[in-house]
Amino acid sequence: MADHRPYNVLFLCTGNSARSIMAEAILQREGMGKFNAFSAGSTPRGEIHPFARELLKNLNYNVSKFRSKSWDEFATPDAPVMDFVFTVCDDAANEVCPIWPGQPMTAHWGQPDPAAVEGSDVEKRVAFNEAYRMLKNRISIFVNLPISSLDRLSLQRHLTEIGERREASVKDRQSA
Repeated sequence: MADHRPYNVLFLCTGNSARSIMAEAILQREGMGKFNAFSAGSTPRGEIHPFARELLKNLNYNVSKFRSKSWDEFATPDAPVMDFVFTVCDDAANEVCPIWPGQPMTAHWGQPDPAAVEGSDVEKRVAFNEAYRMLKNRISIFVNLPISSLDRLSLQRHLTEIGERREASVKDRQSA
């Protein structure tokens, strides 16, 4: 992929209320100037999960610009043309996605849904922190790829490998 305008990246999840929103925030900060980050969902919840909003706010993100929205917004003729589309939840990876103009590169970067964690608020916050950490690690690897010097096949291999990275979860590290 040749050097050109900033790369447009869309993160997809079913509800677009937690993981995809956090990924959008992280890439917008980490890839400043090199990437434009977006997020959407197949069945958007219509609001950002309160724990995701709290976490991002505590990390000094301007949460006022994030909103839960449908992926249909990005399948219209006047939508930004995506260079990359990443699914961050297993449900979205298994759904039939819209046809994205421009043939973006795609990969699945699935991880557990922090919004599905049951328990105390402390346990839920830990799950959101863990999801954020995993997304930040993957996105940091992504933004440091030499995208303009990789051929499409090599780049696709790297994107897939990033999604296959399995890091020890909090529970695994605590029991070790």
